[in-house]
Amino acid sequence: MSFEGKVHKFGDDINTDLIIPARYLITTDPKELALHCMEDDDPQFPKKVAVGDVMVAGKNFGCGSSREHAPIAIKAAGVSVVIARSFARIFLRNSINIGLPIMECPEAVDALSTGARVKVDLEKGSITTEDGRTFKAKPFPDFMLEIIRAGGLLNYVQNRMGGRK
Repeated sequence: MSFEGKVHKFGDDINTDLIIPARYLITTDPKELALHCMEDDDPQFPKKVAVGDVMVAGKNFGCGSSREHAPIAIKAAGVSVVIARSFARIFLRNSINIGLPIMECPEAVDALSTGARVKVDLEKGSITTEDGRTFKAKPFPDFMLEIIRAGGLLNYVQNRMGGRK
């Protein structure tokens, strides 16, 4: 799986309330959540982000509450992958469970800036800048790639069960 998109960069300790403010948690509709993704940090983000774009952030991305709304909002906004210095553990698991790829790569975070274009290869764990620099993140194990390819854990399990619910 590979992606290419424009970078949207955020800082350290981006918590789930910044990703999707609690006032919007009256819905679980991904399209509605996407309209408000990151709006308290960057009010224009929902209008600027395009399908395939890449979110980049500092340390402890996704800290705060354990709600799945945060990675759902990011994925529904069109973000193809989140690259950060580090992730909160519960956000990491929720992201994989809903099929949102995430990668830890501090060197890439330092090198990337908003507006840059980047290519990401999940199988190789590589992040390549438009000027040809390549950074290496730890690639996902095969079983996690299968979950991401399936669009999340529920789809993965249904596929493994032959489509039975």
